[in-house]
Amino acid sequence: MELRKKIRIGVIGGAKPEDKFRKIAFEVGQLIAEKGAILVCGGLGGVMEAAARGVKKAGGVSVGILPGNSPKDANRYIDIPIATGMGYSRNSLVVMNSDVLIAIDGEYGTLSEIAYGCVHEKKIFGIGTWNIEGVISVETAEQAVDKALEDFFPLIR
Repeated sequence: MELRKKIRIGVIGGAKPEDKFRKIAFEVGQLIAEKGAILVCGGLGGVMEAAARGVKKAGGVSVGILPGNSPKDANRYIDIPIATGMGYSRNSLVVMNSDVLIAIDGEYGTLSEIAYGCVHEKKIFGIGTWNIEGVISVETAEQAVDKALEDFFPLIR
């Protein structure tokens, strides 16, 4: 399948997560790649790096939309780094370039991405993140990825 036709799953979450959330993010990334989707994330550390590492292990593709001016700022698992020079405003670009979102852990940066997701009517699945309207709580990495792909399943056969 051509890259432009693949489903883009945005993974958003904490820069300094507990180990259990790093593990979940890694599993989410691995499943994203195994199921033929593309990871979109903020491209830095924490949940973003763990998800990108999972994608890399499974041979998938990751896009990192970076807050700074240099593509070199991306974590080493990002395949396509996009420097924006926008700081936290880049969170809107992570959301706009995702078909669906998975939120793992996170603080106010993640909350801003959730808000952008709600404004733009994206489905958002959450594991250990903000318990607010618009976030559909799930328990496992597998549930998150399966539900994220549910609406797109006919497209990825």
